[in-house]
Amino acid sequence: MINALKIVSSMLREGKSIPSPILKQAIDFSINFTNTCHHGKEEESLFPALEKKGMPKQGGPIARMLYEHEITTNLASAIVASTESYLHGSEADRLVSDIDNYVEHVEMHLAKENQRLFVMADMILSDQSLDVDQELEVVEKTKLESMNQSRHHYEKIVDELEAINK
Repeated sequence: MINALKIVSSMLREGKSIPSPILKQAIDFSINFTNTCHHGKEEESLFPALEKKGMPKQGGPIARMLYEHEITTNLASAIVASTESYLHGSEADRLVSDIDNYVEHVEMHLAKENQRLFVMADMILSDQSLDVDQELEVVEKTKLESMNQSRHHYEKIVDELEAINK
């Protein structure tokens, strides 16, 4: 899903024009899907399940992930501001830089999750993994519904960006 922002950054760096509605949708997708759905699933379901099994919220992997979620939110806010500036005539340089910083951070964060946190979670929650998986799906669905969106909607945005970038 981070590919949408990579495409936007690449297109802007190459001086290509991105229609305003598609740019806004790509930014909305990347920020809302990541901050609302992805973080929401972890913060409302996974982390509490890990805490119940004895993983501390303070000073451990959960605390680190929560801190990185805050960084992600701050980087996302910078993208929103630089997108508005760009759409009102500013150069693309700041937006490209903000997007690149966000992408780099999110990719690093996802690698930590996939290589460490989720491995630990699988071991710790092995006896209830089906329940946790179902709860994660419910949280994502609820978050998407609260934004009046669907996973399909966001996947379509990536497809549109890929088509424009060809």
